Amino acid sequence: MSTPNPFDPGLFRPESVSAETAAFNRALGDRLANVPKWWEDPTAMSRIFPPPVLSPRARNDAFETKDGRKIGLRVLAPPSPTGIYLHIHGGGLVLGTADGQDQMLERIADSTGLVCVSVEYRLAPAHPWPAAWDDCEAAAMWLAERGKSELGVELVAIGGESAGATLAVPTMVRMRDKHGFAFRAANLTFGNYDTSMTPSQRIIGRSSVLLQTVDIEHCSDAYAPDVSRRRDPDLSALYAELQGLGPALFTVGTGDPFLDDSLFVYARWIAAGNEAELAVYPGGVHGFTMFPIPIAEQANRRIDAFLKRHSSA
Repeated sequence: MSTPNPFDPGLFRPESVSAETAAFNRALGDRLANVPKWWEDPTAMSRIFPPPVLSPRARNDAFETKDGRKIGLRVLAPPSPTGIYLHIHGGGLVLGTADGQDQMLERIADSTGLVCVSVEYRLAPAHPWPAAWDDCEAAAMWLAERGKSELGVELVAIGGESAGATLAVPTMVRMRDKHGFAFRAANLTFGNYDTSMTPSQRIIGRSSVLLQTVDIEHCSDAYAPDVSRRRDPDLSALYAELQGLGPALFTVGTGDPFLDDSLFVYARWIAAGNEAELAVYPGGVHGFTMFPIPIAEQANRRIDAFLKRHSSA
């Protein structure tokens, strides 16, 4: 299967969606039709989706912040590491754990040679902005300072899915502005880059699979309760100063409410003088890279190749 051209208008036509993708989307929609929302029953999703498969190769670690808090890390290393990939998990900033993506991180470690380190950041609503942002910055700074001594290699890349991508960009900006640190690569997969909501969050989100406008609104209310702050560049990367942030790969599907977010920030990334790639997948719903479907395999191959190419430069 060839690499998608994000500027091909055919990607956005209904007939461009493969039969496999369309069938998967229908099945997922049926599966989720009667599932309570996370704010109604936080255990609902775990009853629908199987629990994560933990890797025997992964280990839990932690470090202490300057104010005495401990932040957990999930570490998964390849046999001969070449660098560190700071991973930030998804979950709308209200759900998820650092050990929930062991299989994905195992794949990335083996494909790229990077030590994958996933951070256990604080979740809303108990800990709204800037708690998760501060934790991710602290993890990035600790790895930048201690990665070589603790893991044998240096921090070179950052990334995440959904909320993970949402947090990855401000972490890059903070590391640039406060610590003079630049990542060699950023893997940004279907992130929310405008907490005040892009058009696609409202339009595609009306009837999208897995994630809808009402879900986004509830997550935003949890982590950004002050509506007047939602276009703060730290909360919404679309409004940030993006120069000097290095190469990024933006991955998103045409059925994702965060489609515009990736399109818009990709354009701003390029305009700021950075390198960037945009990979748009026909019919891909939010979270599609986590499922066993052909477009996910294609997207993940490109992600791995991007990380390997730029982190080893």
